[in-house]
Amino acid sequence: MRAMKHPTLFAAFTGVATLPAAASAAELAVSIEIPRLTVAEYHRPYVALWIEGPDETAVKTLAVWYDTKLAKKEGNTWLKDMRTWWRKAGRSMTLPADGVSGPTKAPGKHQLVFTAQQMAGLAPGQYTLAVEAAREVGGREVVRVPFGWPAKAGARPASAAGTTELGAISVTPKP
Repeated sequence: MRAMKHPTLFAAFTGVATLPAAASAAELAVSIEIPRLTVAEYHRPYVALWIEGPDETAVKTLAVWYDTKLAKKEGNTWLKDMRTWWRKAGRSMTLPADGVSGPTKAPGKHQLVFTAQQMAGLAPGQYTLAVEAAREVGGREVVRVPFGWPAKAGARPASAAGTTELGAISVTPKP
């Protein structure tokens, strides 16, 4: 369909409201690296990603990667090993959660994109993306990366890096 010069007239005649393209295109792009570790017994880490407000309270859980396929939901038993996320948000969640839960990931870089719809309810302001990883017969680590929402034109990616269980983490809000 061809763009109309007067979208309010289009809405009046068709009953369909149109939004500016930028409003629906906003997203939060996240890159997470899970390092390849050379250890005697390697297990993929459980990983949680959540957003914290300025007071460090959990605002929204974006993703939880764990053993979703274990019989009798035994994978849920070990979620509490991600202690920071568990205390702030995890114990009050019902898992698996649609659009949040997923299987553990292999070492490497993983790209996630959260749309404006997935970020709904997040008031404009400064936030922190927290990423926590915990591994059986391994360690636990939390990495935090600050970002502003909604993104402003020209916003630059923010990044941080873990030292053991997590590698480079970057957050790019896009208008």
